Amino acid sequence: MKDQICPECAHCSIKDRICISEGGKGPASCPTVNYRTTIEKAIQEYEKPEIREFARMASIQEGECYANRHVRPYIFHPVKPRVQEVCEFAHKMGYQKLGVAFCGGLHEEGRIVSDIFEVQGFTVASVMCKCGGVPKENIGVDDNEKIRIGEFESMCNPIVQATILNEVRTDFNVLVGLCVGHDSLFFKYSEAYTTVLVAKDRVLGHNPAAALYTSKSYYARLRRPGF
Repeated sequence: MKDQICPECAHCSIKDRICISEGGKGPASCPTVNYRTTIEKAIQEYEKPEIREFARMASIQEGECYANRHVRPYIFHPVKPRVQEVCEFAHKMGYQKLGVAFCGGLHEEGRIVSDIFEVQGFTVASVMCKCGGVPKENIGVDDNEKIRIGEFESMCNPIVQATILNEVRTDFNVLVGLCVGHDSLFFKYSEAYTTVLVAKDRVLGHNPAAALYTSKSYYARLRRPGF
């Protein structure tokens, strides 16, 4: 069955792609070609008023991040940093209370983000990852698996972060540097829509894409099994 063909958009080398150009083409692994039934079913979700409006505003926000769109031929001219995008999108949606779930290692960034949101007219609820002070032993972490061996170490607690923000009824949540996996748990338990402002990368100053851009030079080891 065609629907069993694994999609491989990342490896598509076709110039006029069917997903972008009218009359375009797709490779043998193209999900736009092979997953028509799935796509049609998924698109029905946009018929729900709340989902449709959210998607519409997200698309409008995307367009507004570029200047001089009326000029032809058009050349991409991005003009807005992501934190500005978050504020503008939240205003478009009529959100009033934003939740900031941040990592303790990015406490200063969490404070700055909260300050910016407040200046832009939002009420802000912020919760740090260590909230609750629950020892890592509670989830089966051995002493030699902790960062500071031989010392008390509280666990990162994204479920608590999400639950508290649920209780105070945030309209929209923003993640600032939660660890890999902890962010996933937050997404799972948050009742409000959530976006990411900062993706944690302890080595690259929270710019994980840098390792991708240098994966054929300084980070070539990433392209070898086992690193």
